[in-house]
Amino acid sequence: MIRIVLVDDQELVRTGLRSLAERDGDITVVGEAATGRSGLSRVRELRPDVVLMDIRMPELDGLEATREIVADPDLRGVRVVVLTTFDEDEHVFEAIRSGAAGYLLKDITPGDLRQAIRVVAAGESLLSPQVTTRVMRALAVGAQPRRDDGRLAGLTDREREVLEGVGRGLTNDEIARELYLSPATARTYVSRLLTKLDARDRAALVVLAYESGLVRPGG
Repeated sequence: MIRIVLVDDQELVRTGLRSLAERDGDITVVGEAATGRSGLSRVRELRPDVVLMDIRMPELDGLEATREIVADPDLRGVRVVVLTTFDEDEHVFEAIRSGAAGYLLKDITPGDLRQAIRVVAAGESLLSPQVTTRVMRALAVGAQPRRDDGRLAGLTDREREVLEGVGRGLTNDEIARELYLSPATARTYVSRLLTKLDARDRAALVVLAYESGLVRPGG
């Protein structure tokens, strides 16, 4: 059973998420909170597998709550997925930098919501190509990515190609097809990148690919 906590300041949203998440019987909502501060307390109390975290909330926003969860060694096993209405919220990229395992748009389908929870609970990151592309496009309006500052210096050419694919939001299977690798080899390369770059998860690799200039908006 996957245990989750819902943190959102709208009771109607929490009620809807609870109903959708628990439909198949393998996911259970063990707690709810209406503010970032109370959400943080509930997470520390309940130690769930996954937290669905809104961004805009009173007392403490979802970004800061995510940072505190990620920074707490006692909550190492807790994975945070940020929920957002992307067209209104420009903080999705910052959410990933804060340590979120991924993010979902609130118009996600019920089936995709449940699958997303399972994926994150299994230790993977949630970055769909569609949403990643939208994030990069939004970032292009703001600050430009930095040039490679040496963090990629120890990578082989093939590792850089795989990292570029991750940065563009490709799945392991898509990277394998594009680079003429087996899916198992692509997964191995991604695991190696996580270790070599000391990255928390796949989301962190996307951030690094963008910040280093390896991937550019619209590229």
